[in-house]
Amino acid sequence: MAARDVAAWRHKGIGMDFEDYRRQDAVGLAGLVARREVSAAELLEAAAARMAQVNPAINAVTQDLTARARAETPAHGPLSGVPFLLKDLGVTLAGTPTTGGSRMFADALAPADSALAAAYRGAGLCVFGKTNTPEFGLWPVTESELLGVCRNPWDLSRTPGGSSGGAAAAVAAGIAPAAHASDGGGSIRMPASCCGLFGLKPSRGRVSFAPLGEGWAGASVHHAVTRSVRDSAVLLDIACQPQPGDPYFLAAPHRPFAEEVEREPGRLRIGFTTAAMQAPGLDPECEAAVRDAARLCEDLGHHVEEVRIPGDVAAMPAAAGVVISASIAASLEAEAARRGRPIAEGDVEALTFATYRRGLAVSGADYVRGLTALHAYARAQAALFATCDVLLLSTLGRPAIPIGWITEDPRAIAERLFAFMPNTQAFNNTGQPAMTVPLAWSRDGLPIGVQFVAPMGEEARLFNLAGQLEWARPWFDRIAPL
Repeated sequence: MAARDVAAWRHKGIGMDFEDYRRQDAVGLAGLVARREVSAAELLEAAAARMAQVNPAINAVTQDLTARARAETPAHGPLSGVPFLLKDLGVTLAGTPTTGGSRMFADALAPADSALAAAYRGAGLCVFGKTNTPEFGLWPVTESELLGVCRNPWDLSRTPGGSSGGAAAAVAAGIAPAAHASDGGGSIRMPASCCGLFGLKPSRGRVSFAPLGEGWAGASVHHAVTRSVRDSAVLLDIACQPQPGDPYFLAAPHRPFAEEVEREPGRLRIGFTTAAMQAPGLDPECEAAVRDAARLCEDLGHHVEEVRIPGDVAAMPAAAGVVISASIAASLEAEAARRGRPIAEGDVEALTFATYRRGLAVSGADYVRGLTALHAYARAQAALFATCDVLLLSTLGRPAIPIGWITEDPRAIAERLFAFMPNTQAFNNTGQPAMTVPLAWSRDGLPIGVQFVAPMGEEARLFNLAGQLEWARPWFDRIAPL
């Protein structure tokens, strides 16, 4: 945006125009602030105005922290003054509740920032709200009883995915250029796929959970959903700061991830599959998207061949279910001890309560056997990457599903759950980095993400490839019709 354009809308007293705001990614907005073409306050007002305009329709932002943000001066950093949103799960912002989508924690104010929130604020990001999430992040859709239904800006009758559905819907609707998200079974990649965004799940240990130790035995990780690849890279550079006492962490990257986006990936060995790992098959449009992405990669000079994914796919989700249910039970038991009374059925949603009850029945031996099965699965997966550099497969089993579709038939919940999300959970359990790239759209105009997976610790390889794909098939200017 030229300085004379800024001067024009300032002179008119109308504030920053939304189209000028949406034309930039987070890095671009930070550049405007650094050059004093726009102030941080003007960016915040543009974000707040867009939120007021569209949030009633999508219910993406469930805590409005604009007044708090107006009273703060952003720190000097690589993204100084850029409006940003935190997911209402897994991170704490001093003086605000982190509800986790549950009425149990609706009024629990955090005494301090978590390490990740502090890193974001230290980089100059302006946190002006928190985003919708299903209760405790347990669902691939965002429809909690406390926070309400979140809707997809591409089609208001459909889900934005979950559990970072509010984050993805807000970014796709133009409220913020990027938003914090987390991923314990696909919760960055699924909503990014549903909403036409770039979403990278980092490797286990790349981003600290401090002051907590880990989420779901290391399956859960924090990062973001973004419209551009470079925003994701810069945000990961900000976030990958090991903290004292972390149970595990990765060595620092060889160079900043932001530089990797501009580096050529070389000729990669890409294995692809049209399999649905935890379901009978893919929707034809998702299968076509994978084959099209394989052809695109071949056209870009990579060696592409079809592969079979190794490992006991049936044992993996069963073992993950043991670990997750035990983790939920432990969290709720800790809250029961703090309150001095047991967890009652009405304290949480019905299916959360069923997960809690299941978790209470998990023995220590069961838990260890579950972890052992997940570790065995990770070793089997690792063998695939002895012969290929990157795995290509569908992110979702089908494009964004209608609101309420998974739970409308109680007898078919598990079947529908994995029909929608057959291919993401595996890589939380292996700990590998995985990204979804918005390379296709359905006949109905819905985004379809394509997933790429790399060996443990190889986010740089994914950013190399993502930068190339973004150049070859740009998506930034494809805007949701909301």
